[in-house]
Amino acid sequence: MSSVKNITAYKSVKPTVVTIGTFDGVHIGHRKIINRLVNTGRQEGLKSVILTFFPHPRMVLQKDSNIKLINTINERRQILESVGLDFLLIKEFTHEFSRLTAEDFVKELLVDKLRAKKVIIGYDHRFGRNRNADIEDLKTFGAVYGFEVEEISAQDIDDVAVSSTKIRNALNKGDITKANAYLGYNFMLTGTVTKGKGLGRQIGFPTANITIEEDYKLIPKQGAYIVKAIIEGNTVYGMMNIGINPTVNGQKETIEVHFFNFKEDIYNQNVQIELLKRIRDEEKFESVAVLKDQLKKDKGTALTYIANQHGQ
Repeated sequence: MSSVKNITAYKSVKPTVVTIGTFDGVHIGHRKIINRLVNTGRQEGLKSVILTFFPHPRMVLQKDSNIKLINTINERRQILESVGLDFLLIKEFTHEFSRLTAEDFVKELLVDKLRAKKVIIGYDHRFGRNRNADIEDLKTFGAVYGFEVEEISAQDIDDVAVSSTKIRNALNKGDITKANAYLGYNFMLTGTVTKGKGLGRQIGFPTANITIEEDYKLIPKQGAYIVKAIIEGNTVYGMMNIGINPTVNGQKETIEVHFFNFKEDIYNQNVQIELLKRIRDEEKFESVAVLKDQLKKDKGTALTYIANQHGQ
């Protein structure tokens, strides 16, 4: 797959089949559309293209929007690497772009830039200035400009019954099991390992503090989670706490991971943490000693889960 951040740099040497959307989460509902896109491209000799947008339109058009996204743009790109797509085109979403009329959008992007011969789109897709054009308008433009429109029906989409909003809600409630089922893969947090206060090391549970640069990334509900990561090619399991560490009167939310059977120095490295299961809420314990006892119980819970689910 080729990923193009600046759409002006894209040059299509072959006609394309295109789908359009933000695809936050690249969840199992999205996969249904993407699989149809990729298969159509192969069957009809067309290059398969996803045209996506960043920042999310709500971030630009609703200044008070505090929408959090399931994936960072780099995570989205990474997930799409695995689906057999030919091109991922990332169009910067700006106020100026949002003012483009529906016909200009079609002519300038789909026709002139992408050489689209087929557009696969959901029945409820809207586009153009003020989102005032729908799939019937797209079909009209297709007849004018020489591309076919394939509609993904309400039934096809409803059969999956998944949406990015449902996944965000599950993550905000800490229901990582439901979120992962909807995503079709494990929800991830990607960040840099930074130094913390060292409390974990003092009580026998050294942690890697994960700093996430992208402030739009959704962080799940505070609490303890069972996690895994691939570090230098090896799968490493652990437990993670998202929270403020109330037992030691913490004020700022942190993301800390205690890896099992792992002692390498990974400060300043970029790591990707997959969340497997939530253990419990974050609590304020009577003392650090009581916290340490709870962490021992959490580790036992995590190791049992990992042995049962992953054969470790």
